[in-house]
Amino acid sequence: MNQIGKHAILCYPEEACGLLVGSGATNTVLEFHPTENTAKSARVYTINAREHLIIEREAENAGLEVIGVIHSHTHTEAYPSSTDVAQAPDPTWQYMIVTLKRGVPEPRNFRIINEVITETLIQVS
Repeated sequence: MNQIGKHAILCYPEEACGLLVGSGATNTVLEFHPTENTAKSARVYTINAREHLIIEREAENAGLEVIGVIHSHTHTEAYPSSTDVAQAPDPTWQYMIVTLKRGVPEPRNFRIINEVITETLIQVS
């Protein structure tokens, strides 16, 4: 988690983003890959498509998978916004949101399936 929090702070005032790699079967994150927010925004994020493809290929070559995404909320709570819900690309993914609202990284994790938000726990190794 330390690496994720540092990335969120480093990207401030823009939203940070990145991909979580590991085992979807066990909800275990083995690697965090920070990515560029091509939206360059404090309100939305877009993961660099080239980075996403490279990370996905590297994960597959290592017998792992992309199991989720992280992004930061710079001024709001760590809860999926309507934009986050609308843009949730994969119902099997974990969606970690890190708020910086109080000046320190505070993460929460969710699944978004058919626009239904459920808070979940994941193991970060």
